[in-house]
Amino acid sequence: ITNIIATSWMESTKELYSTSLLVYHIYCDMNNIPDKQHCPISPNLLAAFLMSCAGAHSGSTLANYMAGIRAWHIVHGHHWSVNEAEYKAILEGASRLAPALLKHPCRAPFTTDTLDFFYSMLNKDDPCEATIFACLTVSFYCLARLGRFTVPSIKNFNPSRHITRAGYHPSHNHEGLPIMVFHLPTTKCSSRGKTVQCAPHPTTNSDPQHALKNHFHLNPAEDTAHLFAWCHPILGIRPLSKMEVTKKITSITKLYAGVLNLKGHSLRIGGTLFYLLNNIPFDVVKTMGRWSGESFTIYLCHHALVLAPFLQSKPETLNTLKNYLLPPVC
Repeated sequence: ITNIIATSWMESTKELYSTSLLVYHIYCDMNNIPDKQHCPISPNLLAAFLMSCAGAHSGSTLANYMAGIRAWHIVHGHHWSVNEAEYKAILEGASRLAPALLKHPCRAPFTTDTLDFFYSMLNKDDPCEATIFACLTVSFYCLARLGRFTVPSIKNFNPSRHITRAGYHPSHNHEGLPIMVFHLPTTKCSSRGKTVQCAPHPTTNSDPQHALKNHFHLNPAEDTAHLFAWCHPILGIRPLSKMEVTKKITSITKLYAGVLNLKGHSLRIGGTLFYLLNNIPFDVVKTMGRWSGESFTIYLCHHALVLAPFLQSKPETLNTLKNYLLPPVC
């Protein structure tokens, strides 16, 4: 049973959680906490552990530590005695104590104007740069995390975990309009994968269909190759790594004044903003972005400061955003 439960987390997540447990056990050993008190953990011990880390780690790191300890309890069938309200309060308090230097500045969103700028800066006849631009446009319009369309490193490509050329096919919706369909073999929340899609935008420079066709033309490869595999002049066909894309984003944003602080996740934030500005209902955007339960509300809360200024020209959409974030008082 333990092995079955453990498979519900991605390998990368389990590696992250194992680090969390190592840090937790070192803390317990340094403070002479008896083994029998390690698990199940008490709210007081959890709070003490997180507060001990708060001065040296960011809020996201503390959240990962907490999630790792909770997952450890679930896997081994131990009672998690920290209720939801305590869970949020402890994490919020610990995050507030994190040093300002460790807190990430708000990520600016990609916009269609940003994509137009990258279109002008990247060489569409270069196999690598054309691939990067195609990846940017597809991730943006599919509301996808950049990591879903890239590989962690070129040595770690695995067709059972990363999207291949065979994972893409053009199709049509029920009204006969063209759509681009991508099957992701696995995602952070589903080991069985997800299907994501977007529409072509033929009148724009950021048209994902045109960018993808150009990439395929410059980088012919077998169906089993990574979707964004590109032809290196010496090493031949190689999968597109996330680092390759983020390096290119950083190099462009650093060289040219006026370009905002863009990161890989700026694509997902920007795609969300794009659809909201085009009057796509929040619930439809939630479905498109594959958010489940309250995760969409949490996502909007995290990025409200980024989204709100762009929505000023859309009062109705901005009011809907406020309703998501500020539910009526009973």
